[in-house]
Amino acid sequence: MHIDVAVIGGSFAGLSAALQLARARRSVTVFDAGEPRNRFAAASHGFLTRDGARPADMLAEARRQLAAYPTARFEPVRVETATGNSDAFALICSDGRSMTARRIVLAHGVIDSLPDIPGLADEWGKRVAHCPYCHGYEFGGEALGVLAANGPVALHQAMLVREWGPVTLFLNGMLEPNADEAKLLDAHGVTIERAKVEAVVSGANGLTMRLAGGRGVEIAGLFTQPRARLSSAIAELLGCALTEGPFGPFVTVDDRKRTTASGVFAAGDLARPAPSVALAVADGALAGATAHQSLVFDQAVAA
Repeated sequence: MHIDVAVIGGSFAGLSAALQLARARRSVTVFDAGEPRNRFAAASHGFLTRDGARPADMLAEARRQLAAYPTARFEPVRVETATGNSDAFALICSDGRSMTARRIVLAHGVIDSLPDIPGLADEWGKRVAHCPYCHGYEFGGEALGVLAANGPVALHQAMLVREWGPVTLFLNGMLEPNADEAKLLDAHGVTIERAKVEAVVSGANGLTMRLAGGRGVEIAGLFTQPRARLSSAIAELLGCALTEGPFGPFVTVDDRKRTTASGVFAAGDLARPAPSVALAVADGALAGATAHQSLVFDQAVAA
């Protein structure tokens, strides 16, 4: 099968990109393995008109709307490899099928790597989160924690999270603030905890951070910024440059979501260091429109 645009990834960025292309009456296929990054979250916040909605419900409605366009297709498979260049890409899927496309939009997202602490992963997307703008309000101003998982980023995160409640910064052996940093944390009202975190224990009303030596610290919720890696090697196979961000590498794009590989565009969490549903939808809309315009004008799309 030959299509105008292959969208690799069917979450918020990918579906948004596909919608622009379908409305331009271009053939677009969304390849989706069904593992969106925020599948662990019960609710999504901060997106106008859908504040508090379940991410799964939002995606289901997006697919329903996209399916109304006759040139849009869905393939519930993973793209394993992609080769070629503008106007002549070849894709091989996890079910063995091969397809060709004139353009590619990468929107497959990233995978988070949480610290190996018992109980932490069980609360990921519930009372352990990464973004206070997305999940801070729901903790009602109660005591919060920030777990250092990615070096000095935790210092900035702790001072920011303080806007949503009293904060304890659990260093967990990941870093040690210098004198100036410690003074700044104190000025923001952040408590520093140096003991190693041995477990995160779920309770009826919050979490208990079990520390070395037997102590426990009670908090309503915990924020952390884990390392993230691209969920697929497709970008590198296609020759897209990567940029090292504060939480891991992401695909380098210009202000029109063009990658450094001709005919390849990227949107969403894999192409920006700051994840958000609202930003992913915006990125996808721009990537889809730019991909369409490249088909119309046959302009060079390399950055």
